[in-house]
Amino acid sequence: MSATKWATGSDRHLIRRAMQAPLLSREQELTLAKAWHDRADHKALSELTEAYLRLVVSVAARYRHYGLAAADLIQEGTVGLMEAAARFEPDRDVRFSTYASWWIRASIQDFVLRNWSIVRTGTTAAHKALFFNLKRLKGKILNQADRPLTEADRLKIAEEMGVKLRDVEAMEGRLSGVDRSLNAPIADDSEQEWQDLLVSSRPGPEADVMADHDGKVRGVLIQDALSTLSDREAHIIRSRRLSDTVVTLASLGEELGISKERVRQLEASALEKLRAVILKRVSKSDAVDLKSGQF
Repeated sequence: MSATKWATGSDRHLIRRAMQAPLLSREQELTLAKAWHDRADHKALSELTEAYLRLVVSVAARYRHYGLAAADLIQEGTVGLMEAAARFEPDRDVRFSTYASWWIRASIQDFVLRNWSIVRTGTTAAHKALFFNLKRLKGKILNQADRPLTEADRLKIAEEMGVKLRDVEAMEGRLSGVDRSLNAPIADDSEQEWQDLLVSSRPGPEADVMADHDGKVRGVLIQDALSTLSDREAHIIRSRRLSDTVVTLASLGEELGISKERVRQLEASALEKLRAVILKRVSKSDAVDLKSGQF
């Protein structure tokens, strides 16, 4: 399949222009790379990258079978090309096209891994290689035979790729399945969607009512207990435990004219008083959770 046949619509114009760009000789390539590297010559960068857009298209076309848009693959490959231009060192004895090929391929592969499936496909280099080579290895082993992989086949692939057997089995399952939308109907003649069958993790109405009731009771108990404290103790508890913005011991000490250690002592004492008052007023049958007296 040609590059233009692979793409559709406006993408074809971009691909045709990329494929018609003049090729660069080794000397031209080196001159442009040095101009960009040494003088940040943007015109040289433009000429260099435009000349190798054909390389982006060529690499992107190898990943057309993953069901992603041609424009997206080419765009990601262009990102890799620009990264290569930014990192390329002209003094090294290597062609820019060779260096750029690695960055283009890596950028496109990362894009495919992120977008081909919502199922995690693995993060190690070995898993990445397995993802992109499993189909080729299956074809090589089966040699057009119409049969599924056997245990021996999977072991052979695992040995060749340097991964564990379970990794091959897991990747085979992921690549053989497809992502299903939760909005898809459960049957052709049904209006019910798959998401309608999911069990909600949210609490039910009874739990909401109980939580609301417990919260109100807890609030009344705390406010009632605070009234038994001195004004200074109540101020410390409100500032340290009941405020959206916690006030530091040092700030309270400066406000009250005492040391921060004294504030800490007063806070601990006030908490003990609150705990004693609340436990005294709450019967054992109440369902209010007052763990450790923390507010």
